[in-house]
Amino acid sequence: MKKDAARDALVQEARELLVAMEAALLQIESDGASRDAINAIFRAAHTIKGSAGLFAFDSIVSFTHLLENVLDKVRNGIVKLDDAMMSLLLNCGDYMSELVDAIAERKEEQDPDPVRRAELETTLNEYLEQATQPQPEGVATAPTPAVAAAASEATAAATDEGAVANPHWHLSLRFSPDVLRDGLDPLSFLRYLLTMGDMVYAHVIDLAIPAADDMDAELCYLGFEIGFASTAEHEEIDSVFEFVREDSVIVILAPHSQLTAYRDWLQVLPEREEVALHLLQSGALTAAEWRQLQLDVADADDFSSTIETGARAAPSQVLASIPALRQRGGEEKKNLEQKFIKIEVSKLDQLIDLVGELVIAGAGASLVAKRKKDQRFEEATQVISGLVEQIRDAALTLRMVQINEVFQRFPRVVRDMSREIGKNIELIVTGADTELDKSMVEKISDPLMHIVRNAMDHGIESAEARRSAGKPEIGVLRLNATHESGSVVIEVFDDGRGLDKERILRKAVQQGLVTADAGLSERDIFRLIFEPGFSTAEQVTSLSGRGVGMDVVKRNIEALQGEVEIYSNPGQGTMVRIRLPLTLAIIAGFQVVVGGAVFVIPLDLVVECINLSSHQVHNNVVTLRDEPLPFIPLRELFDLPQRESARKSLVIVQYGPLRAGLLVDNLLGECQAVIKPLGKLFSKVKGLSGSTILGDGRVALILDVPHLIAHTGRMEQADVRRTESRMSAAND
Repeated sequence: MKKDAARDALVQEARELLVAMEAALLQIESDGASRDAINAIFRAAHTIKGSAGLFAFDSIVSFTHLLENVLDKVRNGIVKLDDAMMSLLLNCGDYMSELVDAIAERKEEQDPDPVRRAELETTLNEYLEQATQPQPEGVATAPTPAVAAAASEATAAATDEGAVANPHWHLSLRFSPDVLRDGLDPLSFLRYLLTMGDMVYAHVIDLAIPAADDMDAELCYLGFEIGFASTAEHEEIDSVFEFVREDSVIVILAPHSQLTAYRDWLQVLPEREEVALHLLQSGALTAAEWRQLQLDVADADDFSSTIETGARAAPSQVLASIPALRQRGGEEKKNLEQKFIKIEVSKLDQLIDLVGELVIAGAGASLVAKRKKDQRFEEATQVISGLVEQIRDAALTLRMVQINEVFQRFPRVVRDMSREIGKNIELIVTGADTELDKSMVEKISDPLMHIVRNAMDHGIESAEARRSAGKPEIGVLRLNATHESGSVVIEVFDDGRGLDKERILRKAVQQGLVTADAGLSERDIFRLIFEPGFSTAEQVTSLSGRGVGMDVVKRNIEALQGEVEIYSNPGQGTMVRIRLPLTLAIIAGFQVVVGGAVFVIPLDLVVECINLSSHQVHNNVVTLRDEPLPFIPLRELFDLPQRESARKSLVIVQYGPLRAGLLVDNLLGECQAVIKPLGKLFSKVKGLSGSTILGDGRVALILDVPHLIAHTGRMEQADVRRTESRMSAAND
């Protein structure tokens, strides 16, 4: 289980790093190259290689190692970061994503695309070969930062009498005793280390191994003293042990380190005598350097005769705080990381389900308290209800994620597609921090992708057409998200040619979707785009024009209890607006009674309640504050039995900019509604979006307010057309 959890963590981290890598590349393309961005790309690739190396995922390690070599040439200025290199790095990121997906699917032994891999590796090797070719005579090449640093260290070693002569790195490794139980193999760290250089010497420290009867096969008793020849920097070598640093003692001494660094390290080692002997035997320290250390052990000349036998202190007892050698800020990093934990989505879903059942049980307890008419009981249930509501809000917050999880995919999409269709398009993203339920974020990705591709292919004109129209050659595509009236509004806007109403209507008539004398409004004409099979494209391309997609977009959005609308101005552009509820789990509702049945209205959409009897009414339109407001008698809409009521209550609801009224028999007040899906019998009924269970065990239906408001609009249009027909007949 621990190993599976570690694998899942690797996959998730790798995907996040690949996203960051792609974002850094696109930032370089738009804002120009910067050292920070290039280093961020290198670190992302390096970290992915290191993590995969720990699990011996050789396929991704070998490919990423090659990519890392090229990136090292890029960041050192040897290879130019031009458009071709940008495309290559982005394609490498795509292939690495496929390798990570293969790891997630437990298919790491299978290459997802061997042909693509071969092509990428060939191109990467060509860049490396070009970088190693000798420069023409008279052309000076600036030393890389690594070479310059090595030269500086060598100079310091030559002039500083306190430095050791050892030209290699020395690594002292004491892994946590529980490293094996955590699903990690110490040898995998060493194998990955060898991808950066060569091992000069290695000594295994086994003094902590107990007697056979006391040995635990799941504990690690071994330590390692390693000499390492490498041109890598300290942070690169240190990153190899990223996963075990907190519970282990990792000491890394640079070539030609100061004698004081060796002294600080050896003074706290329980097994300093054996380690010192290994250092002398391997040449890491000379006898003269050992004598300068002045440690409390025997003289170096007869050191081997002083090694004691018997039990020694375990590596875990080595002091954890070595100021000159341990990573400063390690505890700070640990404290920072502890502010966030990663939880499986299934566990959150289970929590939401339990909170939903708690809401239903709380409603039942409150109902019992009211019937008992026990004041103390009622007060207690009110307190519990308040706490349940807070738990509900807190639990739902856990599932809220920023919509940037979807938006961050589009810079790459716009870049690649604009090159494919030969258009220069700028993407502007706003409101990426707007939060939405994670389940909805995942499901809105594909509809948004189709809308964006349509906007680029059909909406934005070519550079020549834009110049002819007096527009800038660079087209603009905007993605925006915001909260509005208890909903999330996502807008996709392009400054292209706009929609041609006449052409859309003509195509719809040709395809038999409407009749020529239908008298459709502009809004209804634009809605024809969402009809199955409808397309106005003159040519079928690899991107669009086949008459499929927009009907699926609408169906997917409506499945999320949302709606989609299109607004357009000829020559100025088109905007597709998607409106979605914040969550599909638990909502605050408002209960009403119609014909003996209980309905729930999402509370965020309720504006006010009025007594219809005190207002002027004509043909299902009420005059409210000198303005007409259409309303729907729910009893007639759902064909419910007539119930006598002294008061006719009208619930005013608003969805976006539109308002309407819902005529009901009685008002029951607020409630917490756990949304349950409708069965097949009611799934096709218009005006209903779900169901919930009341405190007394009855089922109440949740009203689909957006559909009901749209229904009032259609009723108004029908009344207008009937009035116009009567007036026309009277004039004739």
